[in-house]
Amino acid sequence: MSLLSGQLNQYLNLSCRILFRLNSISLLQFKNYPKSSFGFQERVIGICGKNGVGKTNLLDAIYYLCFTKSYFSRPDGQNVHHGAQGFRIEGRFESHGKEEQVVCILRETGKKEFMLDGALYEKFSAHIGKFPAVIITPDDVQMITDGSEERRRFMDALLCQLDSAYLQSLMQYNKLMQQRNSLLKSFAEKRSHDFNLLDIYDAQLVNAGNYVFGKRKKFLEELLPAVKGFYIQIAGMEEPVGIQYESQLLGQPFDQLLKQCREKDLLLQRSTVGIHKDDLDFRLYEQPFKAIASQGQRKSLLFALKLAEFETLKKEKGFPPLLLLDDVFEKLDENRMHNLLEWACIQNEGQIFITDTHSERIVEHFSKLSVQSQIISIQ
Repeated sequence: MSLLSGQLNQYLNLSCRILFRLNSISLLQFKNYPKSSFGFQERVIGICGKNGVGKTNLLDAIYYLCFTKSYFSRPDGQNVHHGAQGFRIEGRFESHGKEEQVVCILRETGKKEFMLDGALYEKFSAHIGKFPAVIITPDDVQMITDGSEERRRFMDALLCQLDSAYLQSLMQYNKLMQQRNSLLKSFAEKRSHDFNLLDIYDAQLVNAGNYVFGKRKKFLEELLPAVKGFYIQIAGMEEPVGIQYESQLLGQPFDQLLKQCREKDLLLQRSTVGIHKDDLDFRLYEQPFKAIASQGQRKSLLFALKLAEFETLKKEKGFPPLLLLDDVFEKLDENRMHNLLEWACIQNEGQIFITDTHSERIVEHFSKLSVQSQIISIQ
């Protein structure tokens, strides 16, 4: 058997094992797309074009179909094409040999509708996890360099795809936290305290918070060793990287923390303890990672976190999620880029979408890896 035939057979075998993929997507009045459609015939998709032509917007449309919202936390109305009213995104997924249609519509009135095979969702949260995906964008490096909110978002994005009860508990916790903070502010304004009502909020908050904490703790015990392994694989060398889950609930039960900090909460008019303070602590040579790590090291850790997320989803779902890589090659040396692509395109058996401003660069790397691909050029 020739080398070429062997590579072809290897690719065909991989294609046969693809249990989940996106076959096509249609965009109407979405961001900079007045009306466009794209078909995806291959497992590896390269999306090329200059900055500002809509590469990221195409990935965000795919993300919309998986998560019912934009990845970039902007209001739905800001994603409407300039001068238009409302948008429509339609995708045709193939899951275990069955094609399914997913449609997201933002009406002219501002009402959003989401449908699976023509059936409207009453609650968008019921869709989360059905079509799993992992996205990596340049701004995601903020998870390494910025505050704890980005790191909690990372944990929640994964766990919400794995556990619908986690999503409901997190939504309940956030709602209760807002209500509790409003109550604390009203106490200060009225100069009177209804501790019975505060006790009720605290009891409900403890139930929701303990569930979220327990899931985060268990999940991170399994995830963090995988992150270290991916970091070594991408960097091509072993570096002393440390990752630790930080939570106030690790040291003391939540109900006791709330009682202990009640006077402080009343004074500050906000809740100072709970899972909304959770964080991940990254270390390099036992020093704060963001303080001493190079840009390449920061990106390597970001990719390691996201690929560990990918592997966790794959393990729990029984098939690889979609992998969306947006302009990830900038400020990445050739060795790290090759290691990332080798894993994403060869070791990974799922469908992958990669954007790049340089079509020659991505075609060259696909050629070096001997991977069959589809290149979409956006003008």
